[in-house]
Amino acid sequence: MLNRLPRWIEAGAFVLAAIAGLVNAVGLLGVAHQAVSHLSGTATLFAIAATELQSKPQLVFHLLIILLSFVLGAAISGVLLHGQTLKLGRHYDTLLWVEALLLAAAAWLLTADLQAGLYCASMACGMQNALVTNYSGAIIRTTHLTGIFTDLGLMLGAWCRGERLDKRKVGLFLLIICGFIGGGSVGALLWPLLSFQVLYLAAIACGVLALIYLRLRHQSA
Repeated sequence: MLNRLPRWIEAGAFVLAAIAGLVNAVGLLGVAHQAVSHLSGTATLFAIAATELQSKPQLVFHLLIILLSFVLGAAISGVLLHGQTLKLGRHYDTLLWVEALLLAAAAWLLTADLQAGLYCASMACGMQNALVTNYSGAIIRTTHLTGIFTDLGLMLGAWCRGERLDKRKVGLFLLIICGFIGGGSVGALLWPLLSFQVLYLAAIACGVLALIYLRLRHQSA
């Protein structure tokens, strides 16, 4: 599957991973140490809070909305994207613009101390994760690293058995890891200066990606 993807996909995956890493760092630093780019931790917090529903109904509702926001973002990608192959001309730019708007809204709302900003950030991450998964067949994930590290471990084990190592896939996975960690570092470094407004940088990055995609599409027309 990966070998059929164009070479520029590595650069896009790196930037998207950096965006997710930055958003997640902001969530961990500013929203009760809560990750927003993936749902494992949020689902666990929801399970714990659900056992104390009578005393913490607002927390249960809040975590449920975060989970549903992520799903809604993925659903928006599902509506706009048709087919599971990467093809210039599809609505990738539209999704990137919507993600940029959601991240900008998240920055504005969280700066105003409104929890709705967290829902916008979660929706943006769900949209991004679905966008990438749709055309890569789940080979590429940019909003979390668990699957990436698992795949690297599997490939290392297969290589130890004597199988050929797919160097392009390894390189792509390392780029995603570096992008996610690098984005998280940028978010952490800028957090003391900009607080939630760091998310505006992620929104700008999404907009830049959308413009680059439009340029590629026009060049291929």
